[in-house]
Amino acid sequence: MFQTAAKTFFVSAATASAYRRVFLVGLRRYCKKTSTKLRVSEALSGAQLGADVKVQGWVRSVRPQKNNIFLHVNDGSSLQSLQIVADAKLNDPLLTFGSAVEVTGTLKNSPHQKQPVELEAEQIRVVGECNPVNFPFKIKKRHSLEYIRQLPHLRCRTNAFSSLLRIRSEATAAIHSYFKNNGFVQIHTPIITSNDCEGAGELFQVEPSGPAMVGDENFFSVPAFLTVSGQLHLEVMSGAFSRVYTFGPTFRAENSQSRRHLAEFFMVEAEISFTESLEDLTKVIEDVFRSATERVLARCAEDVDLFHRHVTPGHRDTVEAMLNKSFPVISYTEAIDILHRSSEKFTFPTDWGCDLMTEHEKYLVKHCGNVPVFVTDYPYDLKPFYARDNQDHPKHTAAAVDLLVPGVGELCGGSLREERLNLLMDRLKRVGLEDTYNWYLDLRRFGSVPHGGFGLGFERYLQCVLGVDNIKDVIPFPRFSHSCLL
Repeated sequence: MFQTAAKTFFVSAATASAYRRVFLVGLRRYCKKTSTKLRVSEALSGAQLGADVKVQGWVRSVRPQKNNIFLHVNDGSSLQSLQIVADAKLNDPLLTFGSAVEVTGTLKNSPHQKQPVELEAEQIRVVGECNPVNFPFKIKKRHSLEYIRQLPHLRCRTNAFSSLLRIRSEATAAIHSYFKNNGFVQIHTPIITSNDCEGAGELFQVEPSGPAMVGDENFFSVPAFLTVSGQLHLEVMSGAFSRVYTFGPTFRAENSQSRRHLAEFFMVEAEISFTESLEDLTKVIEDVFRSATERVLARCAEDVDLFHRHVTPGHRDTVEAMLNKSFPVISYTEAIDILHRSSEKFTFPTDWGCDLMTEHEKYLVKHCGNVPVFVTDYPYDLKPFYARDNQDHPKHTAAAVDLLVPGVGELCGGSLREERLNLLMDRLKRVGLEDTYNWYLDLRRFGSVPHGGFGLGFERYLQCVLGVDNIKDVIPFPRFSHSCLL
């Protein structure tokens, strides 16, 4: 008999028993706790120990035994994988190296010293199959950076490159944090522009891929290019904000496949108003370098250690020296004297007025103790039109500075900007750019102040900290001449 507020129903004993079973099953399902979804890094930290948890990731190793099966699963949240222990009956032919899985079970302390916890699996579901025979990465084999570079769509599955990407992410956050904590306003500068900030002419022109424009008309009314630098746009903003920065992609149409060059890379650029000293710039540059590196070493210790032990053994000592010693400052003229006194045989000339090449930069770093070194006051004619004229003679120099670092050479370049309208106009006239940069002259006509700024190559920074030789190994998708675009 079932009774409600309105009516009484009479059913057979068998029917009542069936209703009761359905009710109890539903009640058990309702009362059962939903498994807590954890990232591998959270599970390894001991979070939710003893609880029913769910972990999703990719199989890094499979070890079946008579009664049990052992898996290591990684989801990209840490270098270390989580060990899964399961009954042999949960084994599946599709459970292979590289396959994607979802594992539900109880998180427990591990009896083994090498791992703090393990997941005792109750259910293993293969989400995505992977044929280990055709998979280009093999279990328990350490692949070189050169090899994985040939597989840009798969290399994030390797330990080395997943570590690199976590380091890159943390370094990005560290740089943004530094600028935010020091009063800089972030500016999103344009990627498409009509300006050639560097003046080298290595530009990618942007044109519509649809129907051709009428006659010689340009889509933007003027020729447009992918940006080589956000500096000039930052200078616009420095007329209203005392400290600004940008962090984004820049492009160079340089036909090079060397270890040092990319067609697309990321730049950290900053501009500081009301400054008449290169020391103001070098202080910010050095502080950015130190704060970002200290944070990366603290928060990505395992990932950095992988590089310093297996990719660039011994480089950790170089990094420690960079953090523990102050960055020396020498003038360009002093740098040339050092190169002249050297017994080294350089490929390129070292006369006063020549541009410093990579071989010169690396020698100067070693000469100064293998720590980052600032080189200031370059020949005036070597620097772009916006660099401030020191008005010195007979060796005419500009108030410019480069930061040279171990293993890389130039990491950072900057200068005080020429705020004096008459001097800037004269120089633009000499190079025939007065009309093109009339808007830039307006910045000097209306409330101009002494200011300066710099640009830091983000990929070169990562090379410096990790000791990586090829710049293509520190960017997710390297773009260079004759490269394959995904």
